[in-house]
Amino acid sequence: MNTVREARKWGRSSDKLVIFAGACQSFYEGIMSSGADFASSPGRILIDFIDPLIVAEKIATTEEYKFVSSIEISREIIEGEKGVSGVGARGKSKIIG
Repeated sequence: MNTVREARKWGRSSDKLVIFAGACQSFYEGIMSSGADFASSPGRILIDFIDPLIVAEKIATTEEYKFVSSIEISREIIEGEKGVSGVGARGKSKIIG
């Protein structure tokens, strides 16, 4: 939670910095209240090691004008909403043309 608070000082908004934090059986509510956009294990379950990578990939490859919700993320991971949840964030992919 301290790390999330420190990171949020650097990037105050999700437009600048998207934070995913936590691990298996983490204190989801504490992590989210510290400023994370997504956190693991709201259901206090074991998550798959690939889940944080799925979140990062989804945010990184979604166009910047689209919003990625926790519902979208939960559809792509094995444990669903019990594994990863959050407030969501805008995508970070920019189209250069």
